[in-house]
Order: sequence, then structure tokens, then C-alpha cells
Amino acid sequence: MRWLGLLTIGLIAYVAMLILSQRLLARGTDSEAMRILLSLAPMLPSVFICVVIIRAIHRMDELQRKLQFEALALAFAGTALLTFGYGFLEGVGLPRLSMFVVWPLMAALWVVGVLIGRVRYG
Repeated sequence: MRWLGLLTIGLIAYVAMLILSQRLLARGTDSEAMRILLSLAPMLPSVFICVVIIRAIHRMDELQRKLQFEALALAFAGTALLTFGYGFLEGVGLPRLSMFVVWPLMAALWVVGVLIGRVRYG
């Protein structure tokens, strides 16, 4: 469960970087390059989180990998269908959603997929 500790560190770093970058952006800067760098700063811990997850999956046994694969497939397909479908609804007047909605949706569907897999293979 070492990966859980690393994941927690990554999430804490993400929140800290997000808060810091937003505060610095709120103060304002004249440099377009600096605004871009500050806006993208939270991506650094995000990359770390992705590496931790991938390494954790590499260390899993075959059944756990299969469960994760199926959960990720559900998350990928479900996110694609839901966001694509909502795009049509935007065309008939529903409010536009931010791209920030996509990752939480995918993560939620991944968790659902893992729970389904644990019931199925448990």
C-alpha cells in the first residue's frame, strides 16, 4: 500500500499547487508566459499522480490488472458517451460545461468500475 501514501502526497501537492497558482494569478502578472506557466503549474503533481497509478497497476497480479482494465474501459467508454451526448444537449440550449467536469466524471466511473469488478471477481 506504499502507492496509497504516494498518491496522497501527490493529491496534497496538487491542492497546494492549485491554491498557490490561483493566488498568484489573482495578484496579476504582465507576462503572458508567466500566466501560462502558473496556470499549468498544478499539472506537475498531476503527472506524478499518473505515474504512481501506472506503477501501482504494474505491480498488481493478473486478476487485479484485469479488474483495473475493465474499470478503466468502463470509465473511458462511459465518459465518451456521456460527454458526447451532453454535447448534443448543449446544441438545444443546455448550459455549456467546463472541461474540468470530464476528469471527475471519468474518475467516478473508474471507481464504479472497480466496485463492480470487486463484486464480480470478489
